Amino acid sequence: MKNSTTSSDIKTLVEVTKVDSSIKKAELLPHPDSRLDSFLMKIHPISDEGVPYRDLTNLETKKESLGQLIEKLNVTKSIRYQRTVEDTYCNVYSYDYCYFAKVYLPTIWWTDEALQRVLNGEEVEPVFGETVDNIYSSAIHDWFGVWGASFGWKKMTDLDEIQHKVNTEGGIGIICAKRKIVGLSGHIVPIVPETKTKKAFRENGVVKYPLQSQAGKINYNYFARARKDWWNHERYSSHVFYYHE
Repeated sequence: MKNSTTSSDIKTLVEVTKVDSSIKKAELLPHPDSRLDSFLMKIHPISDEGVPYRDLTNLETKKESLGQLIEKLNVTKSIRYQRTVEDTYCNVYSYDYCYFAKVYLPTIWWTDEALQRVLNGEEVEPVFGETVDNIYSSAIHDWFGVWGASFGWKKMTDLDEIQHKVNTEGGIGIICAKRKIVGLSGHIVPIVPETKTKKAFRENGVVKYPLQSQAGKINYNYFARARKDWWNHERYSSHVFYYHE
């Protein structure tokens, strides 16, 4: 989805690896119109009680529940994620996947003024258009570098290692790429656990293209080789890999 000019473009793009306990989530409450069968209210969490959360009991329940989540969100069919003439919704799908996996990824973020108030220890209510605004995939790329560590994200460089951790820990992997041209779409995609029938693409036993799930120009519940190493396309100026337990 297209770029954002909120505070997450973030005045400094120097990567921060320490945790800042003063930062808080920017997140709205579920809305009755925020549903899989609706185009509306994409900035709100889905209100459908039938969408499963990641079950953190053990590895098997984590992986099983993430598989159920992908099946329920059904990105290839759900109206919420279908592209329009103006836009695609990779960030909305990635947000939903992380939300129900009990991991924080923003789909809105604090405005500059509200962010400073939050960091000063004030209780700031997320109000769209006043204290929070949209954050899209290119800005999320920068957000990871500044705020990711504070929300449990670990920067990674090895896709084989990320796929292994997703498979053996039931965690959440992310690939996020920033567009060279400001205002055009970047891209963000979850890396998901392999199943008996859905596999990452390996060469000589090493993951070259991890198993992913995405909304975009084409939506896939699962894909590995269909778009190859899309993050290295010349349209992107930079990409990052992150993992969350």
